[in-house]
Amino acid sequence: MTGGSRACWRVGAGMAAAPGVTERYFTRWYKPDVKGNLCEDHCILQHSNRICVITLAEAHPLLQNGKTIKNINYQISANCSRLQNKVSGKSKRGAQFLTELAPLCRISCSDGEEYTIYSCIRGRLMEVNENILDNPTILQEKVRILLTLSLFLIFIPVLYHGLIF
Repeated sequence: MTGGSRACWRVGAGMAAAPGVTERYFTRWYKPDVKGNLCEDHCILQHSNRICVITLAEAHPLLQNGKTIKNINYQISANCSRLQNKVSGKSKRGAQFLTELAPLCRISCSDGEEYTIYSCIRGRLMEVNENILDNPTILQEKVRILLTLSLFLIFIPVLYHGLIF
């Protein structure tokens, strides 16, 4: 190497790649068969600062069988929309409080099936991923990175009930 002290390292066949952000900073929890629906598993990524990210597990039917997502709806009822969640301040005033079985969104497929995504944990909803409204296919393209459905601030004692590590 000429002209400097920088070294170049190449990842060869014998070297393992560095873990990604989710593997490095998040603990992965699974909630299987949410509300008794077989294979509709959810994944909860818990950061050390108590922030949780709700995602779909790799075994969820939306990510299998080549399904095409037609629509994502955060309007839960006539009076409740997850998009209207406005959070402010240090104590996150205005955040919607959700229980384990509170719906986050409804996802419609082109084959007519509709899946309801639930929060799976008790906590306050910080934000939802509005990027998937414009381009719903990113849920299926980048499962490990952009599958974020919502962000939660949780209550630690409740997290471990019914979850699988």
